[in-house]
Parts: sequence; structure tokens; C-alpha cells
Amino acid sequence: MKRLSLLSLALCATSLGVSAQAATTITIATVNNPDMVTMQKLTPEFTKKYPDINVKWVVLPENELRQKVTLDVASNAGGFDVATVGTYEVPIWAKNGWLDPLNPMFNKDTAIAKSYDLTDVLEPVRKGLSYNGQLYALPFYAESSMTYYNKDLFKKAGLTMPAQPTWQQIEQFAAKVHNPAQGVYGICLRGLPGWGENMALFTTIVNTFGGRWYDQNWNAQLNTPAWKNAMTFYVNLLKKYGPPGATSNGFTENLTLMSQGKCGMWVDATVAAGFLKDPASSKIVNSVGFANAPVGPGTPRGSNWLWSWSLAIPKSTKKEDAAFKFITWATSKDYIALVAKEKGTWAAVPPGTRASTYANPNYKKAAGDFASLVLNSIRRADPTRPTKDPVPYTGIQFVGIPQFQALGTQVGQYLAGALSGQTSIDQALKQAQDAAARVAKEGGYQK
Repeated sequence: MKRLSLLSLALCATSLGVSAQAATTITIATVNNPDMVTMQKLTPEFTKKYPDINVKWVVLPENELRQKVTLDVASNAGGFDVATVGTYEVPIWAKNGWLDPLNPMFNKDTAIAKSYDLTDVLEPVRKGLSYNGQLYALPFYAESSMTYYNKDLFKKAGLTMPAQPTWQQIEQFAAKVHNPAQGVYGICLRGLPGWGENMALFTTIVNTFGGRWYDQNWNAQLNTPAWKNAMTFYVNLLKKYGPPGATSNGFTENLTLMSQGKCGMWVDATVAAGFLKDPASSKIVNSVGFANAPVGPGTPRGSNWLWSWSLAIPKSTKKEDAAFKFITWATSKDYIALVAKEKGTWAAVPPGTRASTYANPNYKKAAGDFASLVLNSIRRADPTRPTKDPVPYTGIQFVGIPQFQALGTQVGQYLAGALSGQTSIDQALKQAQDAAARVAKEGGYQK
């Protein structure tokens, strides 16, 4: 009997050892946006479903995340098993062979494929995350851009926000609600340098002022009147009616300012709508209003962007199966419902990815007037025709070439220099034009 017990214990210990060895740890790199912070907090729910998978998180600010992840996947270092990437990176990285295609994984795991329901993912978002007919990332949330405004401040000033404002109207409204003595600024906009920070917004302004980065022959177009008019407008608007130190403010900083009632208006990503309607993080839940992204004097094209923060599996990982389980869990219908339960409101769920979210009566009730506006903005955004005049690239708030990550950030620094007064607008435009022309020439885009 004793011998049998010892044998049983030995077998049990062996079994535990095998289980311990079978446990897989995946490392996930993500941005420190509120939706991703929620995803991190809900990790125990994932490990409850998949107890043999442990999750390690690397959470970084947007600019730093891009640098680290790009370096890791480009060098095949294998530091990350899941990478948070955007609509800009996915087609380029897929072309370079840096990401695993997901279609074969869905074909292999039919149970996940059935419950996941890829056809439910909005078509513009799916297309943006595909290359040569293969899907390379799953959208965690998707967004366009829109105008937020404080209805209480507008009512006090006797103003009415139109459904489709112009940038000229935005400037007029900003002048009337600007009251820095009371800690209220007419408008908050991205000023933090970065191709995905100030340049994401500013490129949409350039587009709708009639400008473009390159003509069809890849001649840089940053020394044109459209660019000068757009930059002059942006700099003057923020200098006159923006908060101090605007060059330090990116998405998260402006979200905080707006949610605390310190901005009369804010033009930024549609994903912020849910945060501004969340009583846990916003003081303006009952006073926030929504409108389309502003249009300029040149064209309505390219006035609102299309972006998706998505989860991809780098080619360098050796843990594809575990990584696939995580990215399908975190972008599933069940996950969206889980966030609604966790947050206590459907308005706070990751938006912009699934038709079923926008058909859900609970979401419609919680989101109210911003749900259809967001959905229509995403569907209206056309990365293949982003500007008044034809261009040789795709992308609304970016140019879909590998060099743009560096170029956009460089031009963003010149723009921030003009905003802070370190350089003139003419100097910033000359520097930007020279940088863009150099990329076209050295990158071999010009014939």
C-alpha cells in the first residue's frame, strides 16, 4: 500500500512537471491607450479560458512602442509574440515577410473560426489589415476622426455646432469659448511630434486644404500654397486658442484635458467618444457633443482618417498557437461583451471593428448619437482617394511607404518647431519639403 502511494505520488509529480513545462508564456507589446490598459486588466479572464498560457505585458507610449516593435520584428529578434500594430504597418510588414498570415490559422482551428466570425469585422478595417488577399492582423479597435465639443460652453456662448463644421467655423467657435482665465481653452489639438501624433491630425488638415505629400511622379508637394495655408492655420489656431505647451500634448493628454472640461473643442480619434461618455473617467458625460471632422476650403476628401490598432503575430515568434488564441480572444464578440460588463456600460467597449456591435441595442442605447456618426466616418474614409488631386500612395493620415515612419516624425518635429516659435512657418516648410524630396529620390520612387 505504501509502495503504491509512493508510486502514485511519483506519477502525480511527473504529471505536474509535464503541465508546468507545457505552460507557454507569450509576450505582448502594446500602446498605453485606455482600451489596451483595460485589455491588460482583463488578462485573468484569458488565462481562465487558457490556463496553459501565461501572458507578459510590455506597455509603452505610442512613439516608443513603434520604435521598439519595428526594431524587433525587422531584426527577427523574437522579443514579442504579439505586437500591437496599425493600419500603416500591416501591409508594409506583411510585404517584408515580418508577420504571420492569419488565414491558415483560422482554417486550421475551425472552432475559433466559427465563433470568431470574420465576416462580422467591418470590411474597410479588414481590407486595411490585408495584403495580397491574406489577413495579417485582427482589429482591437478601429477609428476615424471627429469633432468633440462641450455643449455647456457652446450654449453659454450662444453657439450651435453644425453636423459638418468647416475649419473656419471651428476657429470662430474657438475664439468665442476661449477663456484661459477660467482654465478653458477654445480648442485642443495634437501638438506632440510624431507621424502618428501631430502629423496624423495635420495631414488631414493638409488634405482638406487641397494639399498632398507627393504628386503622381513622386515630386514632393510640401512647398505649395495648400501646405502653407494649412500650417499657418493650424499654428495660429493653437497659438491663439489652444492650451499652453501644446507641443507636449498627444492623444492621451488631450483626452484628459477634454474629459476634465478644459477644452471647448477637440478634433481627434473617434475612439475617444466612449471614454468621454464614461462616468469613471469623464466629467463631461452629459455635456459632450459630437460632429464630423472639419473640412477645409479645398475638398472634403481626406478630412477624416481611417486607423485600426490591431494585434499581429510576428514571424519571429515560436509560439504561434498561443499567440493566435490570445489575439482571437482579445478581438472577439465575447471580449467586447466582457468589457461592457467590466466597465458597466456598453459605451466603453472597443469600437469600430464589428457590425454586430453597432447592431446591438445595448450599444446603441449607451453610445447614443455618436454610434452612427463613428460608423459612417469609418465607412466614408477612403485611403485610396485621400486628396483633391491624384497621388501615387494610399493612406489618409499617412503615406503608405516604409520611409514614412521616419519622414512623418521628422516633418512633425518641424511642425512642432513652428508651433513653439523656434522656427518660422516658411523655414519649417522648406525643411519638410527637402526631407520629403530626399525620401522620394533615395527611396527610388522617382523614375
